[in-house]
Amino acid sequence: MESKTINCSEVCVNGCIQPDSCQNQAHVESASKFINETSLDKMHEIAEEARRKKLTAPPVWVIPDWPE
Repeated sequence: MESKTINCSEVCVNGCIQPDSCQNQAHVESASKFINETSLDKMHEIAEEARRKKLTAPPVWVIPDWPE
């Protein structure tokens, strides 16, 4: 059977429809490994550092291209 590239965020909302040939399997494995090997306190430290970094970053302005 030929494997097609699908948009998982739309098609797999109720669960993976191609569990044997999931294109995101590598991400699932690395996420599971991270969860199993990292303590909850360490995850909290990582999240707090990311939050602090975002709060101290200068604002990013997006200037739209207005039609002339």
